[in-house]
Amino acid sequence: MRKLFLLALFASIALTVSAQKKKAVFIIIDGVSKDVIEKLATPNLHAIAKEGALISAYQGGERGEYNQTPTISAPGYNNVLTGVWFNKHNVPDNGIKAPNYHYPTIFRFFKSQYPEKKIGIFSSWEDNRTKLVGDGLQQTDNIKVDYKFDGLELDTIKYPHDKAREFMAKIDQAVTDEAARCIKENAPDLSWVYLEFTDDMGHAFGDSKKYDDAVMAADQRIGEIWAAVKQREKQFKEDWVIIVTTDHGRDPKTGRGHGGQSDRERSSWIVTNAKPLNVYAQKGKASVVDILPTLAKHLGVQFSAAQKRELDGVSLLGSVSVYNVEAKHTEEKVALKWMSGDGKGMAKISIATANNYKQTGKADVYSLVAEVPVSKGSFEVDLTKFPKSEIYKIIIEGEHNTVNRWIVNKK
Repeated sequence: MRKLFLLALFASIALTVSAQKKKAVFIIIDGVSKDVIEKLATPNLHAIAKEGALISAYQGGERGEYNQTPTISAPGYNNVLTGVWFNKHNVPDNGIKAPNYHYPTIFRFFKSQYPEKKIGIFSSWEDNRTKLVGDGLQQTDNIKVDYKFDGLELDTIKYPHDKAREFMAKIDQAVTDEAARCIKENAPDLSWVYLEFTDDMGHAFGDSKKYDDAVMAADQRIGEIWAAVKQREKQFKEDWVIIVTTDHGRDPKTGRGHGGQSDRERSSWIVTNAKPLNVYAQKGKASVVDILPTLAKHLGVQFSAAQKRELDGVSLLGSVSVYNVEAKHTEEKVALKWMSGDGKGMAKISIATANNYKQTGKADVYSLVAEVPVSKGSFEVDLTKFPKSEIYKIIIEGEHNTVNRWIVNKK
């Protein structure tokens, strides 16, 4: 009888865990390179990391490659939101003139599969919701943000603009207060919080006490949101993942600027309570485009085959087959190298010679080149077997994930 009782108890616990409501919030604090996070105490970031990890990551795409991306704010946010680099999402600067909405944000992926669930955006810059996420736009399938709090930067009566930009610190605090309140009371299933003041102080003062103080203030605000998450977990037994990152680093000389491809400008990071992290998170070369598939993994979001082939990120959670792919090419050959995760199964290598997905959102036609053991870690593609093209899109599909490399021939 005792054995049957224990089996029933364990089964009940397992059902309770699996039935937990999964929630996620990600936070972007503007313009904080990893060396600053390591230099300062930032107790709240480190408290979150203690439950999961502080992971080195990069912004800016790959230096000198087809997906190199300016280390500027809006491109940095959109890298996180869409899980792809600028060559796909088409946001090269803060103007946000023509985003390529064929690459959905994590919010569209989520809402398309769980329309009854709620999303929230709490932001110190209204364009994040209206232009990047595309709240209510026909091009974004008329996605509607359930909880929104932004646009305070346009209210010059309540927040008169001063040269020291202290008004932005007040806006950041108002955004934080509302995000924490909404999480406590309404618990959106997926939320984004954006805080700007750190970048303002970086531009104004560079590496300085003023800038450090702004980073510490951001850490306190993160702590307020983290406390709201912990309260929800305790009170309602919900399963929350929190991810904090930045959109770009700072220039190496003064810390005032950014936008280039120096190591420090590209230097990002990911702080999360998510666990257990996989081999890629522990040993791979992570980037901010990994955040979207990580959130998707936690929230149970699925991708079509075409979407998997376009995403540039790899989930930091769950099993992984292939990661950190390199592609060195000549006119006739492409030498592929990759790291294998569990080393099991086969890798299907395929190629497409058109770019329909980027242009129309419709799937490209891929031709299977070969199947090799994932553990092999390399393969050479013979381009002479395919029609000459301005672009070759190569994918490696393992059991657990798909990675892609593009060969773009410059005119």
